[in-house]
This record gives sequence, C-alpha cells and structure tokens, in this order.
Amino acid sequence: MRIEVKGRNYPVTEEMRDCVTRRFRKVDAQVSEFAELEIELSEARNPAIAEPFQASATLRLKGVTLRSHDSSRDMKHAIHLIEEELTRQVKRHKVQRRHRRDARRTVQARRSSAEGAAPPA
Repeated sequence: MRIEVKGRNYPVTEEMRDCVTRRFRKVDAQVSEFAELEIELSEARNPAIAEPFQASATLRLKGVTLRSHDSSRDMKHAIHLIEEELTRQVKRHKVQRRHRRDARRTVQARRSSAEGAAPPA
C-alpha cells in the first residue's frame, strides 16, 4: 500500500510519517499492494475550537473509496481514531465482497445442476 501524508497548517515531520506508517500496518495487511492511502493532517488555529487537530484518511481500493475523518486534542489520537474507523470499513468491505462472491457461486451451482438434469419427456 502506498501512503501519502499531507499537512495543512500543520508541519508533517518524519516522526508523524512513522506514526502513520505504524498505525496503518493492520490496514496494509488487509488490502492490496496497489491500494493508495492519503492522510491529511490539519490544525484549526481558532482558540474557540476544543479539538483543533484533525486527521482525514482516503483509501482508494479497486472499485471503492473509503474515507474517514476525525478530530482530537492531540494529533496522534486523531490518527488513532481514523485508523480504527478505516480498519472497520476495510473489514466490512471484505465481508461484503465475500458474501457477494459466495452468492454468485451458489447461483451458478444451482444453474449448472438445473441444466444437467434434463426434463422428463
């Protein structure tokens, strides 16, 4: 999986890149090597906002795009929240694909068995 980390009003350090890479290891194991993950880190500079650190993730897979967005008082915690949400979405997507594949196989098996049995003359 290719990971791209961007910052808006927030400096993206090597430590942050390592944190993101470590956090999304579980997602990386579940998706294709051609998947693209884009992380955007930002900080709201308004003192009235209680949770100024925001993190957004966009995971592009074959045929589907999964997104996650969260905010927190700490950037690492915001990254942790989007990682958990994206992990749930990837798991749900894999289960849905598996169910669709099994349903297609069942329908094909029924059709082939129905075609094999000739109607009585």
